[in-house]
Amino acid sequence: MPEHVKLLQNLLDYCAVKNKVIAKNIANIGTEDYKREDVAFKDLLDNNVNSFLKTTESKHLSGLKIDQSGSSKFEFLKDESEDYASGVNNVNIEKEMSELAENTLRFKFASKKVGDYYRNIQNIIKGGGRI
Repeated sequence: MPEHVKLLQNLLDYCAVKNKVIAKNIANIGTEDYKREDVAFKDLLDNNVNSFLKTTESKHLSGLKIDQSGSSKFEFLKDESEDYASGVNNVNIEKEMSELAENTLRFKFASKKVGDYYRNIQNIIKGGGRI
C-alpha cells in the first residue's frame, strides 16, 4: 500500500477520535468543573518529520521534541485553563463547533482521497474501467 494512503487512513483514525472528544466536550458543557479535552495526532509528525521536512540548517528544528515511545497514535490532553467560557467549566461552544466543522472537512477530504485510490485499483482490476 502506498505511503500516502496509509497517512490518509491514519488521518481518518485521528478524525474519528477527534470527533468523539469534541462530542464529549459538547456533552459536558453544563458539567461543573469538567476540564475540556483535546487530542493530538503525534505520530503524524513523529513518523514523517525526516521524510517531509527538509531543512538547510541543523538548528531549524532544534526546539522540536519528538516522542519516540510509539505507545499510542494519539495524545490526549486536558485543558487546564481557568477560562470558564460556559460559566461552569472551560468548554467554549463556539470553539468546539468550529473544531467540529474543521474536523468534518478534514474527514471528508481524507475519505474521498482513500476512496478514489481504491476505486482506481478496482477499475484497473476490471480492465481499465470498461463496462
